[in-house]
Amino acid sequence: MKFGYEDLDVWNKAVDFAVQVIETVERISTGRKHYRLLEQIESCTTSVSMNLAEGKGRYSKKEFIQYCYIARGSLYETMTLLVIFQRINWISESEYAKLESSGKEIAAMIIGLIKSLKRS
Repeated sequence: MKFGYEDLDVWNKAVDFAVQVIETVERISTGRKHYRLLEQIESCTTSVSMNLAEGKGRYSKKEFIQYCYIARGSLYETMTLLVIFQRINWISESEYAKLESSGKEIAAMIIGLIKSLKRS
């Protein structure tokens, strides 16, 4: 038996994205660790796929749509932290560019899912 969210391409991409972000953050080496920021990016990046999964498990499309919006918000939060990390040279421009590309793809997929749910 599979959970319904496992068939969502956007959920799978969001899980892969979270793994990429966490692996990138694991390589951050600073003289003074900012644990709260590192914990926050791990939290918000995993929140994208978790909210998609939770929304899929709800009883109505309206609830699912709301969780999709929350997932999008968590993605935006993740992207903002990645910009900050890049600007303070915790991650390279190329690392940021790769993650940004994935983030944009996921954002477009979430919007597509929301539109699809609203039409059906």
